[in-house]
Order: sequence, then C-alpha cells, then structure tokens
Amino acid sequence: MILIDLHPRIVENKDWATLVFMMALALIVLAKSNFENRFSDFVRLLISDKYMKIYRDSSNLMSGFAILFFIVNMISLSFFIQLVLVHFGYGLKTDWVLFIRIFTLLNVFIVCKFLVEKIIGTTFGVEDVVEEFNLQKVSFRTFTGMLLLPVSTILFYGNYSTNLIILSIISILLLINAVTYLISLRNYQNLLIGKLFYFILYICALEIGPYYFIYYLIKKN
Repeated sequence: MILIDLHPRIVENKDWATLVFMMALALIVLAKSNFENRFSDFVRLLISDKYMKIYRDSSNLMSGFAILFFIVNMISLSFFIQLVLVHFGYGLKTDWVLFIRIFTLLNVFIVCKFLVEKIIGTTFGVEDVVEEFNLQKVSFRTFTGMLLLPVSTILFYGNYSTNLIILSIISILLLINAVTYLISLRNYQNLLIGKLFYFILYICALEIGPYYFIYYLIKKN
C-alpha cells in the first residue's frame, strides 16, 4: 500500500496588484496624451529647468497633470513602503488590505501636511514662497514616484529584495529629497532673505518635525 502525503498548494493572489500597477500606467499614458508638451518637459526635469520655469505658478499645483501624477506617486510609494515592511517582516507582499492602509495613511498625511502649510504660510505672510516651494518639491517627488513605479513592480514580482537593494533605494530617495531642498533654496534665495526667520520655522515645523515624529513612532514600536 502506497502512502501519499498531500500538501496544500498555496497560491498567492497578485491580481489586485496587477490591476493597481496597470491603473498607474494608464494614468501616466493619460497624462502624456492630454498634456503632451508638459509631459515632454516633465520627463527632462533632472537635466533641464525648463519645466520649473514654465510651470512655476502655484495654480499648476492643482492642475489635472499634477493630480494624475500625484495619484501615480502615491501608488508607487505605497507599494514601495509595503515592500520595505515585508522585507523586514512586518507584513505580506500580497496583502491588499495592508496596501490600502498604507495608501490611505499616506494620502491623509500629505493632505493634512499641505493644509497646515497653507495655514502657516498665510499666517507668517510667506504664502507665495511656500506655494512655489511646494510646487518644486511636488514636481521632483512625482518625478521620483514615476521612476520608482517600475522598480516597485520588479521588486513585487521578483525575489530581489535584499538589504543592499532596499537600503540603496531608500538612500537614493533621501538624496533626491535633499537635492530638491538645496535647489529650491538656491532658486528662491532672493525671496527668502527678507523672510528667512519665518521660513526656518516653516522648515523645522513642517519639513523636519513630521518625519522625525514618524521615525520616532516606528523606532518605538
């Protein structure tokens, strides 16, 4: 008599992730087809300042192009955060509930931060500077999100998540953010000289404080 051991085959459901990745790709295609000239300038953001010179007005922050790429950025960043959590043993890669939680918290955090920045900028009389500063930050971060999307896709479907790769990507993201701040300070140095004290308060309260608070919570827990 032959004894046969049956082992259940666990199949991970990745359909939801495929749909989300395809939606992000569709949003990029939609932005390219509807804002062809702006998209062409946007993809050359790291090698040319033409995009920032043309679209430096604060009204562009709420344009259709910016909103489409904001969604792409949130999707890309949420996937990457989930992959980092999974790599360090804090979740499952195919857990769509975890993705929704990260996506929701990330959006709430950014929207609340944006609204508080508007209030403080108006209170201190540096609203114009803050809006232009935000526009430049958003532009570079959405560009980074577009580049991060294929990286997150490869990491999600492949088994390439090593400490070196994860930490290298995080370091690159931090470096891009630091360079963005330096470029912004250089571009708006004439405006900042007269309101330097208030701008330093703004940086400490809304650019350093929230991220340090998040780091403290993660480290504590």
